[in-house]
Amino acid sequence: MKLQQLRYIVEVSKNNMNLSQTAQRLFTSQPGISKQIRLFEDELGITIFERSGKKLLGVTPIGQQIITYAADMLRKAEAIKTLANQYRNPEQGELSIATTPTQTHYLLPNVIKLFATRYPNISLHMTQGRRARSMRRCSVVIVTLGSPTR
Repeated sequence: MKLQQLRYIVEVSKNNMNLSQTAQRLFTSQPGISKQIRLFEDELGITIFERSGKKLLGVTPIGQQIITYAADMLRKAEAIKTLANQYRNPEQGELSIATTPTQTHYLLPNVIKLFATRYPNISLHMTQGRRARSMRRCSVVIVTLGSPTR
C-alpha cells in the first residue's frame, strides 16, 4: 500500500470516476492511475470501483469505506509534514485560537498585537464561540472564570 495509491482512489472518487480529469489534476497519466488502482485492489483482494469494461461507474460499498479511511490517512500524512515543518521552522506556521466574544473584545487585542510583532510569519486565526465544536481544531483555547479586568 502506497500513499500515492490512496491519493489516486480519493481523487478518482472526487472527480466522479473520471480518470482523465484525475490524471490531469495530479499531473500524471491515466494509464498510470488505472494500473496503481488495480495493483491496490489486487493487494487488498477487493474491488473499490464498479466497472463496465475499462470505465469506472461508481464506488463499491467497501470501496467507499476504504476511500474514507484513505482520505483520513492522507490528511494525517499531511499533518505529519506540517508538524515536521513547524519543528524545523518554529517561527512560521499557523495558530488557531478559540475564545469567547468578551475575551476577544477586552483581553486579546494587546496580546495579539504583541504576538503579531514578535511572530510576523505565523498566521493567526481566531474563532469566537462558547461551543466545544468551534474549539476542537484550535491550537489554543482560552478559558477564564469571572469578569475581565481592565
